[in-house]
Amino acid sequence: MIKSLNLLLFFNLLFLNLSSQQLNSAEILHEIKKLDVLGNILYLAAHPDDENTRFISYCANEKLLNTGYLSLTRGDGGQNLIGTEIREELGIIRTQELLSARRIDGGEQFFTRANDFGYSKTPQETFKIWGKDKILSDAVWVIRKFRPDVIVCRFPINGKGGHGHHTASAILAMEAFDLAADSTIFKEQLKFVDPWKAKRLVVNTGRWWNKNISDQDHGVVSMDIGGYNKLLGTSYNELAALSRSMHKTQGFGSTGIRGEYLEYLEYLKGDSANNDLFEGLDFSWNRISNNNEISRLIKNIVRTFNFNNPSQTVSDLLKLRALINQIENNFWRKIKLKEVEDLIFQCAGIYIEVSTLSSKNSASDSLSFNIEINNRSSLKVQLNSINCNELNFYKNYNKVLNENQTNNLKNKILIPEKIKISQPYWLLNPGLKGSHNIESQELIGSSENKPSAEFSIKLKIGNEYLEIQKPLIFKWNDPVKGEQTKSWVVAPKVTANIDQKVMIFSDKNPQKISVSVMAHSNNQKGKIKIIHPYGWSVVGPEDFTLNNADDQEVLEYNITPLDNTISGTLKVQINNEYAHAINTINYDHISSQSWFPKAEVQLVNLNLKTVPKKIGYLMGAGDLVFEHLKILNYNIEQIKLNEISADDLIKYDVIISGVRFFNVEEESSAAVSKLLNYVYQGGNLVVQYNTSYRLKTKEFFPYPLKISRDRVTEEDAEVNFLNKTHKVMNFPNKIKKIDFNNWVQERGLYFPNKWSKEYEPILSWSDTGEEPKNGSLLIAKYGKGFYTYTGISFFRQLPAGVSGAYKLLVNIISLSND
Repeated sequence: MIKSLNLLLFFNLLFLNLSSQQLNSAEILHEIKKLDVLGNILYLAAHPDDENTRFISYCANEKLLNTGYLSLTRGDGGQNLIGTEIREELGIIRTQELLSARRIDGGEQFFTRANDFGYSKTPQETFKIWGKDKILSDAVWVIRKFRPDVIVCRFPINGKGGHGHHTASAILAMEAFDLAADSTIFKEQLKFVDPWKAKRLVVNTGRWWNKNISDQDHGVVSMDIGGYNKLLGTSYNELAALSRSMHKTQGFGSTGIRGEYLEYLEYLKGDSANNDLFEGLDFSWNRISNNNEISRLIKNIVRTFNFNNPSQTVSDLLKLRALINQIENNFWRKIKLKEVEDLIFQCAGIYIEVSTLSSKNSASDSLSFNIEINNRSSLKVQLNSINCNELNFYKNYNKVLNENQTNNLKNKILIPEKIKISQPYWLLNPGLKGSHNIESQELIGSSENKPSAEFSIKLKIGNEYLEIQKPLIFKWNDPVKGEQTKSWVVAPKVTANIDQKVMIFSDKNPQKISVSVMAHSNNQKGKIKIIHPYGWSVVGPEDFTLNNADDQEVLEYNITPLDNTISGTLKVQINNEYAHAINTINYDHISSQSWFPKAEVQLVNLNLKTVPKKIGYLMGAGDLVFEHLKILNYNIEQIKLNEISADDLIKYDVIISGVRFFNVEEESSAAVSKLLNYVYQGGNLVVQYNTSYRLKTKEFFPYPLKISRDRVTEEDAEVNFLNKTHKVMNFPNKIKKIDFNNWVQERGLYFPNKWSKEYEPILSWSDTGEEPKNGSLLIAKYGKGFYTYTGISFFRQLPAGVSGAYKLLVNIISLSND
């Protein structure tokens, strides 16, 4: 029974898309055809954006297979081209980008507990940090739950995939393929799932890996995935481009193509395939028993489907439901029952929505919500009951739903005291560098949380009772965009947002922080306490009173370092409990996301000297370097080169370009001469990392240099000073090796590997077993000024409060002829 409930919860998430929107007649017929296909295929890789959306689109919509993508990580360690979010928040965004992609291409999304800790050069390092057995267990778990007939790796095991995570994903697939079928392995999972043996394991190879590949090669089969789907009105490559374009944080917008397109699959394990990836596999109803009656009925439903009135199909779908309910195979019975029941609601045109005018609430709040139901067909439909476990809500109705009559069922309840806040489940507990801490076995693999409140609506259609699940949503009207919806959120009763993430103290002078205390429920008052490391004085208010939900009170605190001050974390307590902040992430291509990080700020006591400078900052792809330089009280402002003249540039002592500025700024090519002239006249230009791919201009330096893919991923890699006497190592701060302790994720990335003699390399470091990389910090004298190119990841170090990174960047900013 536990296994049955677990599978039902699992597939409820998979079929959420179909049950949450009204399909048109062509889309309905497309889904009806899928009823006659019993097959699963799992694509497996390391990150969001690693998946082959062409292959997924083809398998899901041409072969009509349940097509899953297992991304081992959520992409937390990547870069962000559209905003300043990194780490956990980037992982949240990239999770939703994958879900947006799957809504387009028809796939299903899974994850493991693996954390994207940043670029890794070897699978050995990856496994050491992830904890190999833990992530292997997760891969086995997903295979056992999803039961793929075929597993497809994105990357080869020979290391040609480059990234250590990529190769690790292939190695895990090779091992999980066998272990998932072994009942002696990960036995704790067998309380919920059964062992499963997939038919074959292949790698999605191609001319990217082998320019001369052919389906005549031993173990290689090809598939033409460039077909056109007449019902959907699109080719699979066009669909795939739309899906791929959801990875906006990674700059993966794609253009659709049409016509033949071959994908190559190379045999790795299991039964071999000589001509077709799916040979030897039976995806008909015969795979579980002699169910010709079911298949005949589905084919008849397809043949007699009325595009002008899909509701005529409901009676046959109800018969089909009864037949499916009798099959003994529990796995496929659950899946196909969910599919056919969703199609019954789709064909009947029954509209159901559960909405509230509150975007968020807290435990014990009064909650008003409306259940809108409309039977948009001539079918005999009766509302039986509505239930929501999260809200302890149940009501019988026994109400006839007349054709095209809107029923607004208004309700008001008290939210249970024990309801959980809407925190992403993988962020509920502090994790490790290599993995998230997820306590529930059943949650592992899930793409996201279940809705904070999910309603089960029981209807009688004809003589049969059916249930459909609908999430509670917040619904409003935007004067420009029109009707808008997003998930209803359960928030803590009070949150505390601090206006800074890092505070740098270079002397004994006090600094202020502002704590915005916000109520998410009426009548909130109490005590606020600041918990701080040893050696700090914190003076400020201790009480707050907030009468209404959404009221805010900004409390200011003076923070002063005393003698023997220790750097550390300042935390906020509200009524003797550690407080959460509330952060909301809004982008048009994903669902709005709220999460609740800890209310805390890093206090860094640093012997830091600065030289007053006026700085112009050119924003690139998005980073927080600008914000963290403001913390140091520089006179800094954002500038745009197309809005400022060459003569005006010289008023700035320093100009800094943000990360990937020359990759994303359309005007950068025309502005290069302006910037270099600024340097020649005595300015100090600091260029942060760019990639060699998709540069808007390839000539943005005074002397030749070549950007490479060189990087140092070990954040504790030993540093060597190539010129200890250089000004940048000594003024205004003496740079020592201790300043390179406690860095996060990496040293830097996309270092130049060739440069002319005019540049002086300052630092050298390398990952274990590699040759030294000397191109992370290059400084050249040009005319009267200085040109600095650096791939050092200041955009990661400054938000993490890494003191040595602050000292080094201050010295770079301080370069001058004085």
